[in-house]
Amino acid sequence: MPPLILASSSPRRRRLLQEHGYNFRVVPAEVAEIAPPHLTAGEITLFNARSKAHAIARKYLKSLVLGVDTVVAFEGEIFGKPESMEAAFVMLSRLNGRSHAVYSGVWLRHAESGRERGFIDITRVYFRRLTDPQLRAYLARIGPLDKAGAYAAQDDHGELIERVEGSFSNVTGLPMEALIEAFKEFAG
Repeated sequence: MPPLILASSSPRRRRLLQEHGYNFRVVPAEVAEIAPPHLTAGEITLFNARSKAHAIARKYLKSLVLGVDTVVAFEGEIFGKPESMEAAFVMLSRLNGRSHAVYSGVWLRHAESGRERGFIDITRVYFRRLTDPQLRAYLARIGPLDKAGAYAAQDDHGELIERVEGSFSNVTGLPMEALIEAFKEFAG
C-alpha cells in the first residue's frame, strides 16, 4: 500500500488506525465542512470526506490520503459538533432515551494513479434515558465540543449507550471493518 496520510486531526481516528497497526502521517485538511439541505446525511459525509482527501492528495501525490466525516442524524436533522456546552446539552436531551444513526463518509485517494474510492457506513445507536443532572455531569466529563452528537462512545462504558447495531468504531469516527476492506484495493 502507498504511504498513508490521515487528513484529520481527530485523536480518535488516529488511535483507531494505530490500534490496527497502520503507519501513517497526520496532515489535517483545512476545508470547511458543509451540509447542503438537499443532500442526505450520508451524502453530506461523503462529500466532506472527498473534499478533505482531495485537498491533501493535491500536495502528496504518491500517498494514499484518507478523508473522513462523521455526523449524527436524528429525526431528519443533522447533529455535527456542538458550538457550546448548552448546545451539547440540547443535542443530548433530544437523543436521550432514543435511537439515532451515525453516518461516516470515507474517501481514499491516490492522486498519482488517479485511483479513489468512497463509501458510507451507518450505525444505529440506542441511548439509555438519563436525568438532566446526569446528562450535564456526562458532558462535563467528556468535553463534547469536538464530537458529533455531543457524546463520546469510546469513553461511554455503558453509561449513555445501551446498544449499537453496526460498527462501533464508526460511532467513534472511523468504520474500521469497512476501511480495512477498502485498503485492500490499494495494496500491491
